[in-house]
Amino acid sequence: MALFPAFAGVSEAPNSGSSRKELDWLSNPSFSAGAITSLGQQTEEAPALVSEGSPPTRSPLRSEPVDESDTNKKPKPTSRKKKKEKRKKRKHEYHKEAKRRHGQSGSSGPEPSSDSEKDRPSRSRDSKKASEKLNQENNAAAETGRRFVWLEDVQALTGETFRTDRQPDPANWEYKSLYRGDIARYKRKGDSCLGLNPKKQRISWEGASTEKKRPHRHAERYFTKKNVALMNVDGVAVSGQTAPLPPEPVPFILVKGSDNVGPPVTTWLNPLGIYDQSTTQWLQGQGPSEQESKQPDSQPDRESALLKAKVEEFNRKVRENPRDIPLWMAFVAFQDEVMRSPGLYALEEGGPEKRKRSLRLVLEKKLAVLERAIESNQGSVDLQLAKLALCAELWEPATLLREWQKLIFLHPNNTALWQKYLLFCQSQFSTFSVSKIHSLYGKCLSTLSAVKDGSILSHPELPGTETAMFALFLQQCHFLRQAGHSEKAVSLFQAMVDFTFFKPDSVRDLPTKAQVEFFEPFWDSGEPRAGEKDAQGWRAWMRRQERGGMVVISPDDDDDDPEDDDQEIRDKTLPRWQIWLAAERSRERRHWQPWRPDKTKQQTEEDCEDPERQVLFDDIGQSLIQLSSPELQFQLIAAFLQFLGVPSGFRPPAACLYLAMDENSIFDNGLYDEKPLTSINLSFSGISCVGHTDQLGCRRWTRGHGREGEGFIRNIFHLVTPLFSGKERSQLCSSWLQYEIAKVIWCLHTKNKKRLKSQGKNCKKLAKNLLKEPENRNNFSLWGQYAHLEWLLGNTEDARKVFDTALSMAGGRELKDDELCELSLLYAELEVELSPDARGAAAGRAVHVLTRLTESGPCGPYAGPVLGVHILKARKAYEHALQDCLSDSCTSDPAATVGRLISLVKCFMLFQYLTVGIDAAMQIYEQVFAKLKGSISPEGPGLEDYAGPQSLGGVLEAVTLMHTSLLRFHTRVSVCPLAPLREALSQALTLYPGNQLLWRSYVQLQSKSHSASKTRRFFDAITRSTKLLEPWLFAIEAEITRKRLVETVHRVDGRELHATIPETGLTHRIKALLEHAMRSDNGSQCPLLWRMYLNFLVSLGNKERSKGVFYKALQNCPWAKVLYMDAVEYFPDDMQEVLDLMTEKELRLRLPAEELELLLED
Repeated sequence: MALFPAFAGVSEAPNSGSSRKELDWLSNPSFSAGAITSLGQQTEEAPALVSEGSPPTRSPLRSEPVDESDTNKKPKPTSRKKKKEKRKKRKHEYHKEAKRRHGQSGSSGPEPSSDSEKDRPSRSRDSKKASEKLNQENNAAAETGRRFVWLEDVQALTGETFRTDRQPDPANWEYKSLYRGDIARYKRKGDSCLGLNPKKQRISWEGASTEKKRPHRHAERYFTKKNVALMNVDGVAVSGQTAPLPPEPVPFILVKGSDNVGPPVTTWLNPLGIYDQSTTQWLQGQGPSEQESKQPDSQPDRESALLKAKVEEFNRKVRENPRDIPLWMAFVAFQDEVMRSPGLYALEEGGPEKRKRSLRLVLEKKLAVLERAIESNQGSVDLQLAKLALCAELWEPATLLREWQKLIFLHPNNTALWQKYLLFCQSQFSTFSVSKIHSLYGKCLSTLSAVKDGSILSHPELPGTETAMFALFLQQCHFLRQAGHSEKAVSLFQAMVDFTFFKPDSVRDLPTKAQVEFFEPFWDSGEPRAGEKDAQGWRAWMRRQERGGMVVISPDDDDDDPEDDDQEIRDKTLPRWQIWLAAERSRERRHWQPWRPDKTKQQTEEDCEDPERQVLFDDIGQSLIQLSSPELQFQLIAAFLQFLGVPSGFRPPAACLYLAMDENSIFDNGLYDEKPLTSINLSFSGISCVGHTDQLGCRRWTRGHGREGEGFIRNIFHLVTPLFSGKERSQLCSSWLQYEIAKVIWCLHTKNKKRLKSQGKNCKKLAKNLLKEPENRNNFSLWGQYAHLEWLLGNTEDARKVFDTALSMAGGRELKDDELCELSLLYAELEVELSPDARGAAAGRAVHVLTRLTESGPCGPYAGPVLGVHILKARKAYEHALQDCLSDSCTSDPAATVGRLISLVKCFMLFQYLTVGIDAAMQIYEQVFAKLKGSISPEGPGLEDYAGPQSLGGVLEAVTLMHTSLLRFHTRVSVCPLAPLREALSQALTLYPGNQLLWRSYVQLQSKSHSASKTRRFFDAITRSTKLLEPWLFAIEAEITRKRLVETVHRVDGRELHATIPETGLTHRIKALLEHAMRSDNGSQCPLLWRMYLNFLVSLGNKERSKGVFYKALQNCPWAKVLYMDAVEYFPDDMQEVLDLMTEKELRLRLPAEELELLLED
């Protein structure tokens, strides 16, 4: 039989003898034509059997005999894919068969038809047998219900065929709908429709688009986590040999360990022996072993193993030591490292949503660790504070406030907890109001006073409670000043002065609450208070009340206030916002004192035009505290004077220092640039005094207050000076005289000759009156300031006479008196700065002064150059005195020798500079530094352990300032490199990163350099090593100074020029520095930092971004009135909105918008 039955006739042609042999390979002897005929008859008769009424069954029609072993088996379900392939195959065979029949009918003629007629009887007999067999199978299928006829197999369907399923389906009773697999589904291919013009017509489908959105993957950069992990992989060592190179060149680089490898093994797969094992296995069709397949992931696996080991180590440690609080805090901080490191715990890089989820995951992991720690340490406040700091990102503000209140209720004696709670409530813009925060401060101080008195028995007093209470009191006063309520802040200081220094003896032993109740009648009596004229204090008033006497106040004819007649609005043509700002600042400057009715003028409380100027006892009663320490009592007076603008040398506590910073006077060098040796350091630390809310950028000068303000300060000095004696009294007198000298310096700067004459006259009168007092006749500090005043006024000879008179009174004290050394040092420095030539007559006078200081006899006037013998004797005396001081400071009490050591080192350094040179002076500094460097903590000074003036650290800081001042003066008067000065400033700032004088010098020095890379690296190193805010502030100021310098080069005569110096991203760097400073521990609540940020963005002209920063600043510092005033200046169109916001938050608004309209109409 032929291999192709349709062409069987072709091969059986009569004249095909020769081709028969060639086509034998087409024959198939095992093929039977009857099988094909019977199969065709079955296919044709199947529809007839279905149409006769027999139940339609599905059965696979097969012509092959079925084995008995397969009859009892169920048919295997075919998958949809196999059915589809079967249908395609059948369709393909059908078309092939049709083409073959068509081709045969056109070529072979009638011979195939005759053969078909001959085979017809046999086909009919075969079809009958097949039909009988089919009926039997169908009957059996109907009985069993297991055999079916697939509709796809029936090719000649004449009509629709249905099947009736008579077996019930219980699922239709149990469920409400049909099974989803029995419901026909369809998918729409494309979004178009046939017959529409795509240019004019379209269909909008309601369903989602059928097009699959392909994920857009950005090309990974080198800084992604995955690539950073690849970069951190240890490199493969190429050669580990240290032997010298061979004399002859080698053809290739030796691989590590290649000497131990034997000759290559050659096989039939590796004839040259150059394939490695994995390549050989691949050629053999084998895969690598399991250990080899895991080698590419060895680096991530190793890092994951290290992370797991660290996590297990932490878990073991905290399980063994559950009371170790630092260990728990380290475990919490370790979670950041776990999430950053690549490994099993690492998160993939993604968009903002993924980063947000990853941040939340880290917070939740930290929170879980902290909760475990708190379970083992219920009384730990540090763990509770860490938990609240984390929950600030997760919880709502109301929930967070309730948790804070619970914690405060459990620990009412913890001052650090109170400070953080007050700061939290103070920086919540949504719930902030001045009255609420003010009452919260009162509750805090009254609760701590009750704990200190022992009224709260459940919680004992903790160490340092009194000092912390004083810091909280100062924080409240600065909060009120910054919110505009200057009257309440001044009243708090007035009440504390009477409550501390003029307390009657009869109430001294009572608890604080009872003493406050006795103090209330005095406050409401109308008696003059501290700072007011004829004030005598609470004790004198109580004594008079006990005796039943009354004081008749005589009217003061000289008390007039010409400032009331000052016209607030001088030019009504100015814009409305400028008029408001000028009037608001004018009232702030004049009305910072609380208003009280004048009984001589028969005034009552109803006569006050502004009720907010009156301060009731309820506003201050809860905030009164007891200060038993004499040191804190003096600090109260110094803080009050600094609050009023008097340079008393008081540095605010670290807790409230950055909260009170609101002006940029820390960047103002003043006379320090012109006279680095004798400049007056006013040390305001960026905190503005009461009554001054100037715009950012105004130079800070001590201009003084009005007539009432100056009288108030004068009365304070008259009241408190008799309360102290010794060094404290001398320091108060020096502060008073220094305040007057600062006003003289301001007159010199403004070149107002008329005011300079009157101010100089008043200042000299004050100095003479102070020196006439018996306690101050031998006060060398006052003598030195009086001589310095004459020197500033240009009276050089009179100043020398004052110096000579003071030195002649010293007698034979030599180098043992620190005040005498300071006086001689000031005299010598003034003489040195008088002439730029360090070898001239002025230097000779300075050497004369420093030489006579070492002699026992009185210091006479300058008669000529000093002999060399006297210089050698003076140098030996300085050396012996310095060695004795250094040995005494290390063995005995350092506080007793601190002042003498500082003044002695300064005099010796200046003496060596004038007689030998700058190198000799530097050797003295290096000697002292090597001796005292052990007194500095290795971590550097932090916020709380700032070096005080009475410690060895303070000695080294003062000596360092003298060292840098000498170097700065030397660079001014001679030609020398700046490298020594730069190195000295860098070393000093590394030790004392909070010293503002050193930072000013460093920024000024580096601004002259064209290369900013070293400066930026230095700032980055300092900001990473300390928590202080000064490095951030001065880093920003240095970049702003550089940008200002570049802009001055770009502009000539006010015209824009092409950039000759590239900006190199200064704008973006300043923004980045500001943002990083905001994220620091103290930066977000610093008003000065926000003012600098806002001012910088406004200078760029980005108004929308500036508004965003303003509202962000209010979220962190809603109490700072200067921010609102800056917003009025920068965004005049939003003035009414800003004023409404101030009114809503209860900030002090001295000129409301309604009153402004009335003033403009008059």
